Amino acid sequence: MPKRYKVLITGSSGMLGADLCTELCRDYDLIGFDLIRSSKSEVIKFYKGDITDGKLVTAIFNKAKPDFVVHTAAWTDVDGCEMNKQKAYGINSEGTGNIARACKAIDAALIYISTDFVFDGKSRRPYRETDRAHPISAYGDSKLKGESLVRKILKSYYIVRTSWLYGKCGKNFVDTIINKAKSESSLKVVKDQSGSPTFTKYLAKALHALLDKAVSQKETKKAIGFGVYHVSNTGKVSWYDYAIKVLSLVKTKTKVIPITSEDLARPAPRPRMSVMNNSKFVTFTGYKMPDWDIALREYLRKK
Repeated sequence: MPKRYKVLITGSSGMLGADLCTELCRDYDLIGFDLIRSSKSEVIKFYKGDITDGKLVTAIFNKAKPDFVVHTAAWTDVDGCEMNKQKAYGINSEGTGNIARACKAIDAALIYISTDFVFDGKSRRPYRETDRAHPISAYGDSKLKGESLVRKILKSYYIVRTSWLYGKCGKNFVDTIINKAKSESSLKVVKDQSGSPTFTKYLAKALHALLDKAVSQKETKKAIGFGVYHVSNTGKVSWYDYAIKVLSLVKTKTKVIPITSEDLARPAPRPRMSVMNNSKFVTFTGYKMPDWDIALREYLRKK
């Protein structure tokens, strides 16, 4: 019988973490680690804790002894991060450093979930892993500093940048637009920011493919493939056109009015273009993410 590897998931009760538990539970022994436990997270063991507590993280990892760690825990409130930078860096940077050091101590490989917000949005083509990161917000910078700590501390790591997440287990743009449309005759949505909406169910499938590849490398004692990967549903859309598509699929006639980023006047600036090129990940794992439109239709069919 082949060995069942142990995978610890930080943020196991979150939107991505919960879908990841569902996706991986048949093939791996899962260990959850989060501030709260979700009934939707299918784990064999759960540890309650805060990733900013380095001693606690180390103690939990030493006890659980996972073979792999998927680090999804983060503070993803972009405007909140801008208004409370100390908290943002404490969770997204220093917390990630704690996870990386604990992985090193037990020789566990790390998959760190990062973001398209490490880029400034000035590119005219989809971002590649080799493009220079230049975040324009505290959120993006705190996640990039987390990446830097992972690179500095570990040799066995995968940094996975993704974008515009939505899923059934957390607050997201799709549900917010649908709910607002029920009580408002018109909605104002930004048209000058474009990206690739990503359904957490498909991101979980992609991470499953990455884990399987990591296991095969571990078993053959090969150390190839570590590094940075871009993984998102494919295609490009603005928030405005995304909102129109969502409402058309749920057959709601609420009017959507295009506005600019300046009109919205949010505390944190956003990249104007954050579409990413996934070809490196496809070549490495053989898994290709579907188009954002296909993923959105599936999500809405099951609501």
